[in-house]
This record gives sequence, C-alpha cells and structure tokens, in this order.
Amino acid sequence: MRLSLSRSLCGVGAAVLVIFGAGTAVADDGGFTIKDPRIKESSGLAASRLHPGVYWTHNDSDDGPYVYAVDSKTGQTVATVTMKGVGSPRDVEAISIGPDGDIYVGDIGDNLDGTWDHVWIYRFPEPKQLKDETVRATQYVVKYADGPRNAEAMMVQPKTGRVYIASKNEESGGLYVGPKHLSPTGVNVFRRIDDVGWVTDGAFSPDGSRLALRGYFSAGEYDWKASAHGGEGGLGEKHSVNAPWQGQAESVTYTADGSALMFGSEGSDSDVVRVGVDHPKGDGSKPPSKDGSSSSASGSDGGGKGNSTTVLGVGVLVAVLLGFLGLRRMFRRN
Repeated sequence: MRLSLSRSLCGVGAAVLVIFGAGTAVADDGGFTIKDPRIKESSGLAASRLHPGVYWTHNDSDDGPYVYAVDSKTGQTVATVTMKGVGSPRDVEAISIGPDGDIYVGDIGDNLDGTWDHVWIYRFPEPKQLKDETVRATQYVVKYADGPRNAEAMMVQPKTGRVYIASKNEESGGLYVGPKHLSPTGVNVFRRIDDVGWVTDGAFSPDGSRLALRGYFSAGEYDWKASAHGGEGGLGEKHSVNAPWQGQAESVTYTADGSALMFGSEGSDSDVVRVGVDHPKGDGSKPPSKDGSSSSASGSDGGGKGNSTTVLGVGVLVAVLLGFLGLRRMFRRN
C-alpha cells in the first residue's frame, strides 16, 4: 500500500509540474520589463519597423528630448536618440511610426487641461542602426479647432500617414484629425471627428484596419472606417480587449505583425504586457508571427488564451488533488 501511495504522490507531482510548467510558458510569452533606470515614466510605445522585437518609448515629462529603443528580449535600452531643433519638450505623451518609416513624438500633454494654446509634434526618420545618436527633428505646431485641451494619445495612420489625436477627458473626450499633410511652418489645426472616453494612449494596427484605444481601466479595438468624414477616417464598431491591470496604464502599441497588443505603464522597472488579439479572417490582419515580440521571463500575457490555459490548468490541478486526498483516505481505512 505504501508503494501505491508513493506512486500516487509521484503522479500528483508530475501533474503539478506539467500544469504549472505549461501555464508559465504561456504567461511568459512576449512580455518584458523596461530595465533602464532612466525610464521612470514610460508614456508611449511603438513597435520598430526596422528592428524586430525592439520598441521605442519615452518619458512623460521633465526628461528632455530623448527617445529610447528597448529590446524586448532583454528589457535593456539598445539606443538613445536625442532630438535637436525642437526646443524644450513640455509633456511628451505619445509615439507612433508612419508609413514612411518616420517616428512621430507627441508633446501633447496638458495636465491643467487647456493651459497652453498650442502643443507640438516632433518627427524624425527611424534610425537604421541602433546606437546612441543625435538627430535633427522636424517640429510641428498643433492647435485644436475647438480650443486647448489635454491629450495623451497620438496615432499615425499606417496607410495614409494622417495624424490623429485622442483627447483625455472622461465626459467630453474626442478623436481629432490633423491636416492631410503637416506643415512645419504654419499652424496645424486638428478637428474633432468622433467622441471617445478617457484615453491615455492609442495605436493603429499595422494594416490600418483597426484603432486600439486604452484608458486606465479598459481598452478596446475599433474597426477603422477609412471612408468616413469625407475620407478623413473615423471609428466603427468597437471590440472589447482583455486589457491587463496596470497601476499607471499609459501606453499601448501593436506588435509588428499585428497579432497582439503590448500594454505598458509608468514607473521604474515597468512591465510591458502582451495581449493576443483575435481578428476574423478577411479583415486584413496578418497571421501571428514568432517575430511579433520577444519573450522574457519577467513578462506576462494578459490575453484571453493564456489566461484560459492557466485557469484550465488550475482546475485540473484541483481535481488531481481531490483525487489524491480520496486515495489517501482509502489507504488509511485499509
């Protein structure tokens, strides 16, 4: 009987290892931790077009004209870009990459919600080599047709190159569209085209078919209606996203292949969490790719599939343990 009990214990141990080993593999797929001590307020994310597995980010305020390239395999910064020709940034909140491969940086924050009558967007080509360097950026002056406001989300449409900004206001947030082509010499007036909720960041899918918007507590993907508003674009049907809980939820971007969203937050050693997105066939999204983002032991996957696997594993483990306790009672009676 002791031999049988030992075998039962071994069986339970094996089940535990298999279940939790599988759960860990799923949970660690694709997330990473930003380890650079200089990056304490990561407020935007953009997946590199030239360097697989690399994500561009920046600090919120009181940092300077800096943009950082972070390798998702290690969480380490592999390049620091210093922008010149842009003056002193005030409140950098967003980053995006256009169809021309240029990086757009949104100095669009206004914590007093209307203090500044204008904000700025900076633009420079994505570096072909990852190294510390200084680049000359183009600066654009931005105003809103309906007056100053706070904003933290700026998105460049990957097919048209048009720039959009989502303002941050729980009761009257809006999606704004800029001119067809930004002017470096004049004022670029952004007009309201849709209503949105409390938005802290946003990103277009690589194929331009969807726009993801996130807040502190939730996120969603909208079908993108390219022909709306006379071809300026607009929001279509909304699809829920299983966004992770993050203390200061400030950033989101798609992986380079569009198979997942990467959610980031402010703070030292902040985690970037990968959440897989399921798109119906025929919507133009590319299939999942191993190069979408790199894995790291410190990351976690907030996607539905990973969580379902974990829940299933816990359920099986409970069943196995209950079975073991039943066997133990039977052995005691004998």
